[in-house]
Amino acid sequence: MLRLGITVFTVAALVLAAGFTFTIGSPVASQDYQAKAAAFVFRTEGCAEPAKAQISGTAEGLVKGARRSVVLKVTAMTKPGVYAVYQNWPPEGEWVVNLKGTCTDASAGAIVPIGPKGFIRESSKFFQRPATNAEIETSLRALAKGGNK
Repeated sequence: MLRLGITVFTVAALVLAAGFTFTIGSPVASQDYQAKAAAFVFRTEGCAEPAKAQISGTAEGLVKGARRSVVLKVTAMTKPGVYAVYQNWPPEGEWVVNLKGTCTDASAGAIVPIGPKGFIRESSKFFQRPATNAEIETSLRALAKGGNK
């Protein structure tokens, strides 16, 4: 019984140490029909009450040399802690998605580059805080130079 208690405590400590963050995936990963038309889906990790997490996002773009910002439609799916991002930014230009979230006292952020074939998982960046303007700008410039395609 003591071993079981120690194991449960250790697993709980590891989950808490991991902190609040996001995991991205393709729309089919959500197994939710309403996500079918989404650009991508993401899940919150490390949030004790995922239904209470506050999530927002913007698409940050570079269109014909001009900087653009579009508020995103981030929709909660039927499973708590799973969200879909729908593309409501223009198809021209280079774009990254900037996600922000809070869960009680914890924060999370992500920068997800969008390429011609959709989100680019390998170039995505995840933080246990909102991304800074400099980090967003760096990701956007790298995408514009072809570094993330």
